[in-house]
Amino acid sequence: MKQKIRIGCGAGFSGDRIEPAIVLAEKGELDYLVLECLAERTIALANKRKIQEPTKGYDPLLERRIETLLPHLVKNNICLITNMGAANPIEGAKKIIEIAHKQGLNIKVVAVSGDELKIRNEELEINDIKIFGEEDEALKLIKDELNSKKLLIPNSQLLISMNAYLGIEGIIKALEADAQIIITGRVADPSLFLAPMIHEFGWKTDDYNLLGKGTVIGHLMECAGQISGGYFADPIKKTVKNMENLGHPFADIFPDGSAIISKVEETGGIINLQTAKEQLLYEVINPNEYYTPDVIADFTSVKLEEIGKNQIKVTGGGGKTKPETYKVSVGYKAFWQGEGEISYAGSSALERAKLAGETIEKRLKSQFDEIQVDYIGQNSIFPTSEFQYLNSEVRLRVAAKAKTQAEAALIGEEVEALYTNGPAGGGGVRKYVNEVIGIVSVLVDRNKVQPQVTIFQN
Repeated sequence: MKQKIRIGCGAGFSGDRIEPAIVLAEKGELDYLVLECLAERTIALANKRKIQEPTKGYDPLLERRIETLLPHLVKNNICLITNMGAANPIEGAKKIIEIAHKQGLNIKVVAVSGDELKIRNEELEINDIKIFGEEDEALKLIKDELNSKKLLIPNSQLLISMNAYLGIEGIIKALEADAQIIITGRVADPSLFLAPMIHEFGWKTDDYNLLGKGTVIGHLMECAGQISGGYFADPIKKTVKNMENLGHPFADIFPDGSAIISKVEETGGIINLQTAKEQLLYEVINPNEYYTPDVIADFTSVKLEEIGKNQIKVTGGGGKTKPETYKVSVGYKAFWQGEGEISYAGSSALERAKLAGETIEKRLKSQFDEIQVDYIGQNSIFPTSEFQYLNSEVRLRVAAKAKTQAEAALIGEEVEALYTNGPAGGGGVRKYVNEVIGIVSVLVDRNKVQPQVTIFQN
């Protein structure tokens, strides 16, 4: 059993920067590197891409990340654990093998899947439905389907995805298979960190006290640059230096479940008690019972101690049992949103923008239940120092929900028509039509969901 392992977090969401992970792989002296790249809406959108093209559905940045990281991972013998597989970890693994082959590197990649549910709802025995946000017409229909235990058809008009939040089991099997890269679908964020702790320290998977401690560490690490001062920064109240070179964290973890969180020297940002406390509280509703697939963790006994520059010691925490259910994220087509923007500058800019907004509201009020009109901004068209007498400008934004793409397009079309139909002086039109994805969360019997492990080697 090792006396210490070091895990770095190189990404905290799908669109995160690429270079902090390279710095960690190059200079962090890591045993493991985690890239956490999923969220509820992220995986629904990934499933949408997979429906359109069956070989896609993994993270859009997977190829760029792997191409740059792979040589460092192999050179420094670092195991990569990532949920960049998103809706298609099998194809993601194949793509990694393809990249390794092109670079002349021999690696073993293990894909962890099984989170995507494509079976009858009644077999899942749904216990609870949690609705986030206002219930629109599409969400009510999805909720009715869930409650009445109807068949949820993967290619139906509304449903996009059903993905369970898996835990450590599949990752541990992949580690036991000596994988160099482990790519998963929807796995809970802390589980990406907890699995290597269990593997390296020989923790029992029913030692919920240790699993709770490990989950605390995973939770502190999972958002990458947030604990390094990124989301923490406020130039007035909470100064963070060199944010353009923000370093992502690594944790030295010990067999007793304690850890020291730090970052690579000479990188930007800061890790201190304030950043650690903010991250500890992030997304935690009940600190006595923080539910994950692996353990119901207790955060109330966690102790944070600043032991040096950019060094936070983490002790305490615990847990009790594990939930009998998995959380399942259901993605559905909620509505179409149409938007249009136009700018007015100079004398009477606000008055002209308001006239434009009122004109569009009058023209479209019979077609849309609600139209959102915003008047945004100042000083982006004319620099104040040169044109003080013209220091007035407004960006008009009009938006509305629609049932169809064609109906949503009317918003932008009406804004564009303001060019010649007035008021005077409008310019810089942009128009958008977006299909908005909704999310509903469901709890299912964990015994009905089994992770699957697939090994690839070039």
